[in-house]
Amino acid sequence: MAQSSLTVAASVVAVLAYALALVEHERLAAVVRWSLPVGWAAHGAAIVLEASGVGAVHAGARFGFAPALSVTAWLVLAVYGIESRQVPLPGVRRVLALLGLCAVGLALFFPGEVRPHLASPWMPVHWVLGIASYGLFGAAVLHAALLTNAERKMRGPRAAVPAAPTGLPLLKLEKLTFRFVEAGFVVLSAALLLGWWYASPWRWDHKTLFSMLAWLVFAALLAGRRAFGWRGRMATRWIYTGAALLLLAYVGSRFVLEVLLTRAAGPV
Repeated sequence: MAQSSLTVAASVVAVLAYALALVEHERLAAVVRWSLPVGWAAHGAAIVLEASGVGAVHAGARFGFAPALSVTAWLVLAVYGIESRQVPLPGVRRVLALLGLCAVGLALFFPGEVRPHLASPWMPVHWVLGIASYGLFGAAVLHAALLTNAERKMRGPRAAVPAAPTGLPLLKLEKLTFRFVEAGFVVLSAALLLGWWYASPWRWDHKTLFSMLAWLVFAALLAGRRAFGWRGRMATRWIYTGAALLLLAYVGSRFVLEVLLTRAAGPV
């Protein structure tokens, strides 16, 4: 089902701004510096326009793997925008610009399906909580990647003071990473409880199975850190594993249904 012209226009602006943020050119440094915030703002406008149904032919909530990825990328970029005001993250900017570009582009081509009649009035809350957990765990993965990169450099022939490439002390970066994991775990738990509460009957489908596996991985990680002091490679591997399972839960299953099987998906 086609998106509104306003949503498409905002998405195109976001794509162009994100693409400009990938450019490395001294003469365009000032323009490039502002391109990521502009892309993020246009990206957010596209999400709001799509969610509110402004200019759309058919009213109703739209669900799909690409909209979920789009909101997740926008949340991760929001975290980056807040942190970059206090800690410079130059090596992350282009990666996030590429992430935003791909997310908005996918949402343009795969906008999902409209659900004018939801199975439960609580479903939008469940969906928002689930996407919020995606964003929090996405931020945790971003910080875990910075940790992995910093540890790799520390083990190199020119190992120096234990600090991340951003200049942030490793212990502080590690603590911040687990703050995102803990927040994501709480929000994911709320999403699963709400889904269990309104679902009638409860179904053990692929989405439920992968979500529960991800929840168990993050629960084990937090328990292991508290009981055994897990950190470093051990901790980051658990974060990557849990995030991959969570990605397969909704985005993966919807991708198979919407793209690979090319048929309408069942209830979310």
